[in-house]
Amino acid sequence: MAADVKRLKIRQVKSVIGSPADQKATVRALGLKRIDHTVEQDDTPVIRGMVFKVKHLVEVEEV
Repeated sequence: MAADVKRLKIRQVKSVIGSPADQKATVRALGLKRIDHTVEQDDTPVIRGMVFKVKHLVEVEEV
C-alpha cells in the first residue's frame, strides 16, 4: 500500500518576509526553510490544503 502513495515535490519560490504569520507558519510546517528549498510530501488533503494557502509562495509538482 505504501507504494501507491502519490508524492508532491514542493519548492519555495518567494520569500515569506512581509507575509502574515499564519502563512509563514504554514511554509515552515511544509518543511521549507528558504527560497529554492525543495521537499517531498505525501499527497494528502491536509498537505494540499497547506499548499493552497501559500500557493503564491510555492511551486508544486506531482512526482
